[in-house]
Amino acid sequence: MKIYLYLSLIPESLIASMLPPEEFGNYYAVGTQKRSRGQAFFFEVDPEKLPDKGIVQEMQKRCVPHEDGRPRKSTYLKIYRALESVPLEALGKLHLITEDGRDLTLERGKVEHDPLRGYHLYQEICPVTPRVASKLRADEYGAMLTKEGEPVSVPRMVFCELKLWSLAQDVDSPDVNLLPYPNIDHLRDCLRELQNAYAKPNKTVIRHMNQEVLFRTIRNGFYVADKTGIVEYPFPSVEELETKYYPWWRSALSSYGG
Repeated sequence: MKIYLYLSLIPESLIASMLPPEEFGNYYAVGTQKRSRGQAFFFEVDPEKLPDKGIVQEMQKRCVPHEDGRPRKSTYLKIYRALESVPLEALGKLHLITEDGRDLTLERGKVEHDPLRGYHLYQEICPVTPRVASKLRADEYGAMLTKEGEPVSVPRMVFCELKLWSLAQDVDSPDVNLLPYPNIDHLRDCLRELQNAYAKPNKTVIRHMNQEVLFRTIRNGFYVADKTGIVEYPFPSVEELETKYYPWWRSALSSYGG
């Protein structure tokens, strides 16, 4: 049986499995007894591109079929600082799994950015989980947060950009009906602080993610950044979600993470 290697973001862990990605996503989000549900985000990982060959050896040694021949669904290989053990070049497709096990697969690519310079809202996913308002583009933000020697930095980080709708250009816009975020006034205050030319480029809105990601608020993609650069995973447009990916989108909107 083929052994797959996955990097889970919620929780952060490196997992070997004999299940292909779609089956693994369903298993990981729903479980075998259908008693617990939750979103799952994970990358496919190319084990040949890992600098630590001990991980590959452990994967082959421990991820073996059960005595009755059933495939091994999951074998945890690393649960601490797993993200930083996987270089950017080893990351494959990113899978976003709804709480009922639907899979949306994102390919590495180039995210299309709005040419207008406005404000941004980033949700850090791994290894830390604050929500941050920023004046920086995604590549600038990722570079700043992974810069070596800085007191507030991490070796590698996964984050996504969330929609601000009209607030991206006008922090005093009254059109906030589409914003499903708690305490809009606090969000406005954070954006107002960024208006000051001498202010820091980032302002923490929420210290840690206290709920699952609202898929309908994802603006344009997911990012993985470190000192070597950034990898982008474009998120489908609403039109694509409503047509090409409708089963996943319907599940995403009806679940807690919609």
